[in-house]
Amino acid sequence: MTSQRETKQLHAIRTVIEKAKRPLSINELHELAKKDIESIGLRTIYRAVRRFETEGEIVSVPVPGGSDRYELKSVAAKHHHHFHCTACDSFFDIHGCPGGLKKLVPEGFKLEHHDLTLSGLCASCA
Repeated sequence: MTSQRETKQLHAIRTVIEKAKRPLSINELHELAKKDIESIGLRTIYRAVRRFETEGEIVSVPVPGGSDRYELKSVAAKHHHHFHCTACDSFFDIHGCPGGLKKLVPEGFKLEHHDLTLSGLCASCA
């Protein structure tokens, strides 16, 4: 537990992250937190994300060509992949892995890690 005080803004942002069950962008965090605290500012979101990352509560999900998303460290600790909705720009967790990727690696190479992002339309946008 942290020695810094827990403000209602931090509590609202933490709750949004915990309830989302998917990686969120800074703007998504801001919009969702505003439902609880209308006056919450974007700078508060950035400060909270930085604090939660430093304290090890959340991790960033790098998005090639886009802004990072953030998810709970406990979620990130379990191997999973992501689905990117090209219409609403949301990311969703995909549980499971296709496996068999070592056979795609060139001869003499050693696979150490992989990321897989599927793209298309989410249920809401389809």
